[in-house]
Formats: sequence, C-alpha cells, structure tokens
Amino acid sequence: MRLFWNGLNRLVAAVFLLLLAPVIAGIAAWIRIADGKGVLFVQDRAGKDGKPFRMLKFRSMVHNSVALSAQLGIDDPFGLVENDPRITRCGRFLRRTSLDELPQLINVLAGQMNLVGPRPDVLPQVAVYSAEDARRLEVKPGITGWAQVNGRDDIDWPQRFILDRWYVDNWSPALDLKILWRTALTLQRGEPPVHVDVLNIQRAQHAPQPVPEDVSRAA
Repeated sequence: MRLFWNGLNRLVAAVFLLLLAPVIAGIAAWIRIADGKGVLFVQDRAGKDGKPFRMLKFRSMVHNSVALSAQLGIDDPFGLVENDPRITRCGRFLRRTSLDELPQLINVLAGQMNLVGPRPDVLPQVAVYSAEDARRLEVKPGITGWAQVNGRDDIDWPQRFILDRWYVDNWSPALDLKILWRTALTLQRGEPPVHVDVLNIQRAQHAPQPVPEDVSRAA
C-alpha cells in the first residue's frame, strides 16, 4: 500500500505542476521583478531515513538574512521574530498563503517528498536528534503534515515531534486525505504568534554545520 501511495503522490504532483504552471510562472516573475535575482530558495533538508535532499521553495527572505539575523540578536537561527524585517513583501504574502511551498511539488515528483508527511528539518538539527525524535524520519517528509494542521507555527518543536510520531504510527491513506482537506481549508492564514523555541536554540548551539543561508523554519 505504501509503495502504491508513494507512486500516486508522484502522479498527483505531476498533474498539479501542469495545472499550476501559469501560477508558478507568475509567482516566479513577481519575485524576480520585486526582489531581484534568486527566485528559488534551495536548502539541504533531511528526507526519509535522514537522507539529505535539496528542498525547493520560493524565496521569501532577503539575501542577507543570516547577517541581519545576527544584527537583530536572534538566538534561534531557524526562528522568526514579530514583524520580521528579513521577510520580503512578496515573501510575507507567499508564506501566509503557503504559495512559497509550490516548488516542492518538484520534490514530490522526484520521489524525495510526499504531499503529506512530517515537514523536512534542516540537517544541523537532525544531526542532534534523539532516537525518539528520529522516528519522524521513518517516512518521507511532506509539503503538509499532521503537525501543520494541528498548530503549525503556533506549537513548539517538542510538540511537533509528538504529533509526527503519532502520524508515523497511525498512517493511512485516509489520514493523508484528511490532512490534505484540512490544509486546503487553512491555506489563507494570519500571521502566527511569535514565541521563543528553546529547543531550537539549544540545538543551534550544538549544530555541527554552519547556519543555512535562509533562516526560515520548516513550518
């Protein structure tokens, strides 16, 4: 069943890429005109079993986001602050509507992701996962997931790990369809509350790799 479902995910991604091609092209042109070069944000993330892959998103932050992060005194290099000045005008709209995630349909088509699954985390944080945390890597990551429809950015990472483990233990096609439906109902969302995620700060202090070029979370 899992192999069939993975194949169906790739087929659906191909169909959506064709249907949404004008939208994707329009967003790319908007970012290029409004914010200059660098339409896509490409970052190494952890896939199934922790295997790295290059995740795609539309760029939603300024190019010098890391330097600006240091100037703002942000302890969590993967976190956000209220009215974050690193987010571009285009990016604020794209993130609020989740349109910045559309390029990940290419990741699904390539078999690196599914439509539904735990959101792929950055490699420095995965490197310091506990064995219990790493259970979220037992399945392919997704564009949306159980944690996303149960709080998204408004829950901290310990709670996300709990929700992701529940998803791994209770996976079914019906659950994926339920998550997709709930995601569709909440695509247009307001700005989430900003709170300090202590776990991310602690992991950043022990990260074995440099901070990625973009500081946006995997939300």
